Amino acid sequence: MFKSLLIATALTTTLFAGGAFAAAHAPQATIHVVTTDSGKVYSDAKGMTLYTFDKDAKGVSNCNDGCAAKWPPLMAPAKAQGEGQFSVVTRADGSKQWAVNGMPLYTWIKDKKPGDVTGDGVKGVWHIAKP
Repeated sequence: MFKSLLIATALTTTLFAGGAFAAAHAPQATIHVVTTDSGKVYSDAKGMTLYTFDKDAKGVSNCNDGCAAKWPPLMAPAKAQGEGQFSVVTRADGSKQWAVNGMPLYTWIKDKKPGDVTGDGVKGVWHIAKP
């Protein structure tokens, strides 16, 4: 069901343009493509659907505090680097978050099992991240 996407630091050892990245710095998050009732979507390593937020700007997360409690960001390690359509944004608190096409990625606390897509369309500003 899962098709892993190669993103920077997603594998135990990943090569960057500047050289090898040590396994000790590899993230715990890998982005996958899964098939749901809404078609193919991006998911986290646990198969939970990833979403984007219309109130974010490219490269900027505007979902903090209470928002982030409901829409947990897909966190990236401090030294993560993006590759291709995947990038890393710095959150207001200085932590790092994965993004696709510059848009930060989130899960939704009301999705209870892999493949759930209950966050799509919430308040008209949350949307499934699709390949």
